[in-house]
Amino acid sequence: MSNATAPPISRYPVPALSSLPVDIRERIEAVQEKSGFVPNVFLVLARRPEEFRAFFAYHDALMDKPGNLTKAEREMIVVATSAANQCQYCVIAHGAILRIRAKNPLIADQVAINYRKADITPRQKAMLDFAMKVSKAAYSVDEADFAALEAFGFDEEDIWDIMAITGLFGFSNRIANVVTLRPNDEFYALGR
Repeated sequence: MSNATAPPISRYPVPALSSLPVDIRERIEAVQEKSGFVPNVFLVLARRPEEFRAFFAYHDALMDKPGNLTKAEREMIVVATSAANQCQYCVIAHGAILRIRAKNPLIADQVAINYRKADITPRQKAMLDFAMKVSKAAYSVDEADFAALEAFGFDEEDIWDIMAITGLFGFSNRIANVVTLRPNDEFYALGR
């Protein structure tokens, strides 16, 4: 699809890069340099600079940290819970990142459609079971859920990370759906 005929990336107008505060413009340009394009979420969130900074600070704190969850597992959480929330943008964008981080061209589609049937480990299925419970029924999380995760070697901090990633993307799924955030065409081919 050519850019001339593509639908808008959001129901809200996006700012011109040149109009953005320097720190935000530099962050977007760095992402563009690394990936070859600007993910639409950056442009949409940049319309509110303080919220952009807060969102990406929390995103980076959760998604880029070292720990017992691999970067691919963190992306699995995003893909599975975003699929449950019917967030097209996050499933497509984070599915691409998952394919790259897992070095597996099939995994994102499997996790998005039905992680229980995906070619992932029992440990990862337990992680996604918990993430889905947090996404759909956090009020019912109890000690049995912690025990089930601990049986697979997850510790309290890992469980916090699973919960926090699920929560952050539940928030972001809602924003993406309400603003009709369109996935970049480039995401579809990445990692395939």
